[in-house]
Amino acid sequence: MKNNPIEKRIIKLREQISVLREKYHVLNDPSTTDDVYDSLTRELRDLESKYPEYKETINSLDRVAGKVSDGFKKFTHASRMLSLNDAFGESDVLDWENRIKKILGNESNKLEYFCELKFDGLAVSLIYENGIFLSGATRGDGFVGEDITENLKMINSIPLKLKMPCPKYIEVRGEVVMSKSTWQKINKQNEKNGKTIFANTRNAAAGSLRQLDPNLVKERNLDFFAYDIAQIDGYNEPKSHNQKHDLLKNIGFVVDGHQSLSKDLLGVFSFIKDVEKIRPNFPYGTDGVVVCVNDNVLQDLLGVIGKAPRYAVAYKYPAEKATTIVLDITVNVGRTGVLTPLAHFKPTSVAGSTVSKATLHNIDQIERLDIRVGDTVVIQKAGDVIPEVVETLFNMRTGKEKKFTMPKHCPACNSDISKKDIFYYCTNKNCHAKNRRIMQHFVNAYEIYEIGPKILDRLKEEGLITDAADLFTLEQSDLSGLERFGEKSADNIIKSINTHKKIEFWRFIYALGILHVGEQTSRDLANHFKDLNKLMNASILEINNIENIGPVVANSIFEFFSKKENQLFIDKLFLNGVNIENIIKNNNNNFYEKNFVITGTLNTLTRDDAKKIILKNGGKVSGSISKNTSYALVGENPGSKYDEAIRLGVKILDETLFLKMASK
Repeated sequence: MKNNPIEKRIIKLREQISVLREKYHVLNDPSTTDDVYDSLTRELRDLESKYPEYKETINSLDRVAGKVSDGFKKFTHASRMLSLNDAFGESDVLDWENRIKKILGNESNKLEYFCELKFDGLAVSLIYENGIFLSGATRGDGFVGEDITENLKMINSIPLKLKMPCPKYIEVRGEVVMSKSTWQKINKQNEKNGKTIFANTRNAAAGSLRQLDPNLVKERNLDFFAYDIAQIDGYNEPKSHNQKHDLLKNIGFVVDGHQSLSKDLLGVFSFIKDVEKIRPNFPYGTDGVVVCVNDNVLQDLLGVIGKAPRYAVAYKYPAEKATTIVLDITVNVGRTGVLTPLAHFKPTSVAGSTVSKATLHNIDQIERLDIRVGDTVVIQKAGDVIPEVVETLFNMRTGKEKKFTMPKHCPACNSDISKKDIFYYCTNKNCHAKNRRIMQHFVNAYEIYEIGPKILDRLKEEGLITDAADLFTLEQSDLSGLERFGEKSADNIIKSINTHKKIEFWRFIYALGILHVGEQTSRDLANHFKDLNKLMNASILEINNIENIGPVVANSIFEFFSKKENQLFIDKLFLNGVNIENIIKNNNNNFYEKNFVITGTLNTLTRDDAKKIILKNGGKVSGSISKNTSYALVGENPGSKYDEAIRLGVKILDETLFLKMASK
């Protein structure tokens, strides 16, 4: 009996991959994409690697998918058509190189890498004798494919007769593709006629080649790019992969010109980056770069394992779709008060970054996609767009998934919720989550200057934060997906947020945005109570008795801490990692409770530097001279404040004496 959740997940993955494999390779189902298939396959490989006891004896992942369609004759390949192992980043390519170098030993000093585009089409094999095209077939399962000779004859870029001189016998491997412009035209026409819409150029090319009427294939304007020679006879056999390309061009095949030959992986990675720049405007679909050992002798030494050659790897560009598991669904409140559901899932790589959250927009989308906690879902992220859930894989359900319902009260302030159309709103006009001014005051008080009003608005609109407390839950991946944000700027913001989780007591009070409470009053409260619980439970009278705090301010402070929504907000700050630190550990008697006024230009300190020294040591800073002023810190060109200090008999400090006092 299979009660182990890991084993259950592996079984579900195998079942779903099998279904998708048949749709993708046999039925050409346009609803199936490479990204989803690859994502599920990666998860299965990872699980089988971590839990080898559940790995199949005959591993379905090591089999080239596809089977013969009933409409075509079987074609047995004389030389197996292989598939390539994928690399999803530079580290994977480095791992591949380390493996092949270990196998080659001393021969590895002869390594040279050939790079070419990985077209997103349908792999086929063509056979020529005495320069005449005899037959062509699909890959199928690698051993047996489908004879589609007549259909291939309809592709203009496949020569029916080779240029001379040519090999007596040659088997050419390549990719049948459809241009993006042709694909768009076909979809436009199909939509008009109520026919199937192809999801991508690969599906369109594969579907076209499986038409039983060759004339229909001709109408589709397919293209063919040659990339390899499987067998050759009656000709000098090429000694390297780039020589194969040269021969193919010389005898009449179209070979894509985007290729590179390099001695090391630095050249490989440079080519990969160059191709990434041209991909968006490239006429054909391409999802990666094929990197192979150039020397044929070294290829033979490396050989084949399973379905894939050791001597080559397919670098895949970051997918714009991936699969993941929904761990939780929470609700955030935007600046207009609208409640936005947010999915939390296992960290997943999509479109070049790792993400762990995706907006669900509204309850209407949740119900339309029937998204539940525990579901396996497809997430999508294109360019600078926040990821979103676009599909639920119902076949992956175990029966333990939980339905989601919108809350009856605001998650930020616990106020009632109202519903208008498909949207839910917080009814509290003073809700922390809705007040943009309070949010900006908060980040300024915490000195998180990297976050401005526009960034706050965007974070709220995307449902990533409800209130200022949610800032402390953000991750780099949440920000790097925003428009005009790169990894570096996202890193800077996250580092600043994490650095400011530990905060002085007075600054914590000030950041709360209590009416009538500025910096100095916050310091007075912190110095008097020295503990948040004491401040929150203080009476109006006790607050009013603090020097410089009158009845209006005292009443405002008391009312703020009495409100339930403010108590919840403070609790949330602590829950999200905020920690109050009172840095005035040993008060300097020269400064503690003393009032300072700064005037003139100091030599080595800015006014802000001097102010921080005073406050750190328990002193106070005022903007004007009075009889209550303890010291006047005087620099060059002091002005009228200096004259007033002399008149009132206030002690005068120069910068040297001030710093000496601070060092005691």
